[in-house]
Amino acid sequence: MQKVIIEEPYEFVPPGRGKMWPWLVKLMLNRHLRQAHAIHSIECREVQRIRDSFAAGHGVLMTPNHSRLSDPMLLGVLGKYMQRDMHTMASWHLFKQDWFSGFLTRKLGAFSVYREGVDRQAINTAVDILVDGKRPLVMFPEGAVSRHNDQLMPLMDGPSFIARTAAKRREKNNVKGGIVVHPIAIRYFFRGDLEATVTPVLEEIESHFSWYPQREKTIIQRLRQIGQALLSLKEVEYLGAARVGEFEERLENLLVDVLARLEGKWGLKDTGEGVVTRVKNLRTAIMPDLLKNNLSAAERHVRWKQLAACYYVQQISHYPPHYVHREGPNILEHILETVERFEEDFTDQARTHGPLHAVIQVGEAIPVGSKRVRGKDADPVMNGIRTQLTDMLSKLSDEAVKVS
Repeated sequence: MQKVIIEEPYEFVPPGRGKMWPWLVKLMLNRHLRQAHAIHSIECREVQRIRDSFAAGHGVLMTPNHSRLSDPMLLGVLGKYMQRDMHTMASWHLFKQDWFSGFLTRKLGAFSVYREGVDRQAINTAVDILVDGKRPLVMFPEGAVSRHNDQLMPLMDGPSFIARTAAKRREKNNVKGGIVVHPIAIRYFFRGDLEATVTPVLEEIESHFSWYPQREKTIIQRLRQIGQALLSLKEVEYLGAARVGEFEERLENLLVDVLARLEGKWGLKDTGEGVVTRVKNLRTAIMPDLLKNNLSAAERHVRWKQLAACYYVQQISHYPPHYVHREGPNILEHILETVERFEEDFTDQARTHGPLHAVIQVGEAIPVGSKRVRGKDADPVMNGIRTQLTDMLSKLSDEAVKVS
C-alpha cells in the first residue's frame, strides 16, 4: 500500500501565494514532465475560454479529469498559456511524502484537504480563492487518480458546493462577475512501440509467478492471464479461496463483497455515491482511534489491515469492465494503462512508460448560481461538468490509434 494514509493529527497546509517559485518551476516544467512522467509533447486547446472568463471578472474553478499522477504538474503548462498561476486543492498525504515535495507543492499554490473528515479550512480557503478571483482554483472532482484516460469515475459534489458558496458571497459583496466552472479534459496519447514497451513488464510480472515467459501468446492473452492470477491472489487473501468465472464479474464481486463486509463492521450504509466516497467514509470511521494511539497492538493490526483493504478496493475500481477487449481492435493507451496498473498493483510502484503526448482541452464556462434549484434530483453544475468531460474525452479518444 502506498503512503496515502498519514498516522498523525491533521494540520492544514495553506497555499503559497508568491510568484517566484511558480516562475522558476515553469522554466523547468517541460523538462521535468519529460524526465519524470515521459511526457514529450503537450497541446493546449481552447485556452481563450478561460481568458474570456477572467476578462469578464469571473472567479474560475477548473475541474479536470484525473487519470495520471502527472496531471497537476501538466496543468502548469496550461497556466503558462493563461499567464496565471493556480491554486490547487490537494490531498494532505501529498504534502507528507518528503520535506522538499511538501515544500514545493505548497509554494506552487496548492493547499491541503483532509480526505478522512470534513475540512472546513480547506473549504473556506477554496471559497476565498474563487471570491478573490485572481487565480483559478483547480479541483479534481473524481477524488482520486483513475489511471484510465477515457472513462470517468463517479464525480464528488464538492466542486459544486464550493462554487455555489463562492457565488453567494460574491453576490452578497457586490463583486463584479460571478463564478464559472471550466471542465478540463486531459488525454494522453502513447507515441512509442507498444510491444517493445510492455513486453519487459509482462515478463517481469510473469517471472514473479515463476512462470516461463509466455511469448507464444498475444499481449491481450498475457494481460488476461496475469489479471486472473493477480485477482486470484486477492480472492484468496480476502475470501479464503479463488473463484471461477469471467474476470470482470469476479472483479466486481470481490469489490462488492469486501466493501460490504467493511461497511457492515463499521455500521455504514452504501450511499450509492461510488467507491471513492465509500472508501472515504470507511477511512473516516477507522482513523480516529488510530490517531489517539490508544489501541492494542492486535487492534492496530486489524485497523491497518482494514485500511489496506480500502486501498485495494479503490485500486480495483480503476479497472473499467471490458476496457481491453479479448477480440477486435483495442485503443493503444487502454493496453498500456492496464499494464501500468498491473505493475503498480503488483510492485506498489507507479511507473510511467512513454513517450506520451498530452492534450489539455478547456471546456465551455458553466455559470454557477448562488442557489441550487429546488426540485431537481441531480445537481445541474455537476451534470454540466460530467457531460462536458465525457464528451471531450470521447472526442479525444476518437483521435487515438487502435491495434488488433
